[in-house]
Amino acid sequence: MTVPVFGEFDPGSDCDCPGCAHARPVGRAGRVASRLRLLPGRPGVHPAVCGLAVVAAASAVLGAAAPAAALTTGRPALHRPHVPGDGGPETPQGARSGLGGRPAAKPGAVRTPTTTRAEIINRAKIWVAAKVPYSMDSYWSDGYRQDCSGYVSMAWSLAGNEWTGSLDQYGVKITKEELEPGDILLYHNPDNPEKGSHVVIFGGWTDYTHTYYTVYEQTPPQTRSQSTPYPYWSNTDKYVPYRYKGVAPATAGTQSAGAKAVAYRGAAYPGAAHFGPGARNEYVSMLGRLLTARGARSFYPQGPGPAWSESDRRATRAFQLAQGWTGAAADGLPGPRTWNLLVTGKGKDIAPGAAGRSRPAAHGVSGYPGRDQFLPGAENAHVLQLGRRLVEKGFGGLYPEGPGRRWSDADRRAVAAFQRAQGWRGGAADGYPGPETWRRLFAQAAPERVADL
Repeated sequence: MTVPVFGEFDPGSDCDCPGCAHARPVGRAGRVASRLRLLPGRPGVHPAVCGLAVVAAASAVLGAAAPAAALTTGRPALHRPHVPGDGGPETPQGARSGLGGRPAAKPGAVRTPTTTRAEIINRAKIWVAAKVPYSMDSYWSDGYRQDCSGYVSMAWSLAGNEWTGSLDQYGVKITKEELEPGDILLYHNPDNPEKGSHVVIFGGWTDYTHTYYTVYEQTPPQTRSQSTPYPYWSNTDKYVPYRYKGVAPATAGTQSAGAKAVAYRGAAYPGAAHFGPGARNEYVSMLGRLLTARGARSFYPQGPGPAWSESDRRATRAFQLAQGWTGAAADGLPGPRTWNLLVTGKGKDIAPGAAGRSRPAAHGVSGYPGRDQFLPGAENAHVLQLGRRLVEKGFGGLYPEGPGRRWSDADRRAVAAFQRAQGWRGGAADGYPGPETWRRLFAQAAPERVADL
């Protein structure tokens, strides 16, 4: 019998099949081991098949163990990138340890070195800029473990690596209203820490209603920072705010949130490209805050945020109409004239009740409230109305407990199923209702009055 030829194989990093998971390098760079595969000489053969061929051949020649035992890796496969709203990341984490993986210090007094909020956020940004890969058993150059709890341990400058089951010892519970940059949101699942347990760093609110905030987190595939619904995309009733015991008190010169809002006054016009469909930036948030201060609060059921929405367009148009402008001058998009009046506090305010009691006709579709009403963290009557209609159309099986007012992954999956039923694929079946999805859902039914929901 001919002995098989072997060669080195570097598996793709995004494949979780048994063959690739077995062949994938693990641990730190210094511990990366080469994996062997059979060279079948046939293009397109998946590595998993190659791996099975290797085991089978080796077993026949060398009398090795059964293939099933040979493919056991002894650790979880690497995680695919986390998509917001998909049920939350699986974030396995290592146990308590010293820096660089050395043994953890013996139990004793909890040490909380003094630090400032600015230092915590600056340290958090270092990993974001470095795009530190997620790992439960690797350590970055600073000695901290590359998982969510190691990230917080680093940002808080702790003496070693903690985990979600011990970080609470280094902080004190606070309320949502007390959250400030550098605090954390902690969820520990004692029954199965690798399923749901997670901890993130609070970076500050992105909207005045405190619906979204800037998060700093270590999650597959790498450290990131983005706008996130409070308290998190999933397990929303389990995250607890904590403040680090060693954080230095704010000084008298610290700028308050109100002072920052006043700082918008006089801000230069950023350009038309920052506004309109698809825009997402701080200037959209700034516009919404300025408009609400001028009487547009009723246009924002969830409060303004960084993503441009139909609420922003309608509120901007109401302000333009209040100035007596018509036609193209009141198109709902802020130009230099609109912006100048807002940031200087000049011009006329929006009259009370300008939003009206009738539901908007967005994109020419009667009753469609705008895509911003159906985003993670949204809770409103439109979500409930949408869910009820999906049930009527035969897509209720995707709701384990029936539709509700809070947007959920069940809503997204039900909408995606309806969109696929229309023959749509790809981005057209993303699970978020646009004007055409809304029109087809309610084409043969009079939409319910939101006021009655």
